[in-house]
Amino acid sequence: MKSLRNGVSASLMVFAVSLSAAPVAAETYIVAVGAPSNSLQGRSAAKFAKDLQAELGDADTVQFYADAQLGDEKELMQKLRLGTVQFTLISSIMTNVAPEFALFDMPFLVKDRAHLKAIDAEIVQSELAPKAEKSGLKVLSTWENGFRQITNNTRPINTPADLQGLKIRTPSSEWRVAMFKEWGANPTPMSFSEVFVALQTGTMDGQENPLTNITGANFQEVQKYLSLTGHVYSPSYLTTGLETWNNLPEEVQSAVSAVAASVQDWALAEGETADAELVAKVKAAGMEVNVADKQAFIDASAPIYKAFADQVEGGDALVSRAQALAK
Repeated sequence: MKSLRNGVSASLMVFAVSLSAAPVAAETYIVAVGAPSNSLQGRSAAKFAKDLQAELGDADTVQFYADAQLGDEKELMQKLRLGTVQFTLISSIMTNVAPEFALFDMPFLVKDRAHLKAIDAEIVQSELAPKAEKSGLKVLSTWENGFRQITNNTRPINTPADLQGLKIRTPSSEWRVAMFKEWGANPTPMSFSEVFVALQTGTMDGQENPLTNITGANFQEVQKYLSLTGHVYSPSYLTTGLETWNNLPEEVQSAVSAVAASVQDWALAEGETADAELVAKVKAAGMEVNVADKQAFIDASAPIYKAFADQVEGGDALVSRAQALAK
């Protein structure tokens, strides 16, 4: 009986030691975007996933998906809240999370990428990001989506009058829709993954996007005219679920923050370099390119600024602060 007790005790000790020595279970972190893999958004997210994997080492696994494999922005936003996707990039539809994010829908607000970085540091992280947390989202950094340009199959767009009656695809942003209505177009929100076919079949006359998205989705194959309006600088927010973030180990949070800051600099530099290169690319594909009359668009945009000031609490002050950060 004594030997039996000794045997059981020894077994329990071995079991306890084996438990204490057991390795911590590896985690899998999913980075997914709705954007094309060869767009700047897609490449930025891919770099984030690669660099985060390098930072974490072999302890955890980082998986990357693009081309809306796991859903479009709206679907991915919900997956962040559910915790089934850990990181994604959200662009124009962030205005559906908190109306203050429509600051970036104000026409010609952002002067250049240095201005964008200043707005991120002084306004996005301190004021806008906390509003997203109330909706279960954690905004980690503001990256490049780019200055938006207009393409269509009907005519060059030089002034807002040239948009009269054109069916223009926009993101699901009430402010972008209002802007194009104000300019005389017939804007229609549509998922990005559906745009190529809509342009090809004539369901839509045109669309507006940064050059990296235009060429990333090969819109130059189904559009005749590119008009360089630069009407909105559209940021892309690296975002995770608030609950996911709060449950991450401190060392993982630190790694994510460091990589996010590094990729922000990389993405802004890539966007600036790409602007000139991609204009040449669409010209080579046969598109006619013109530089729009920016002042005509600025003059026609005053009602959008007034609506933002009237409808968004503190909107006028928010715009003034953002404008003051330009150098």
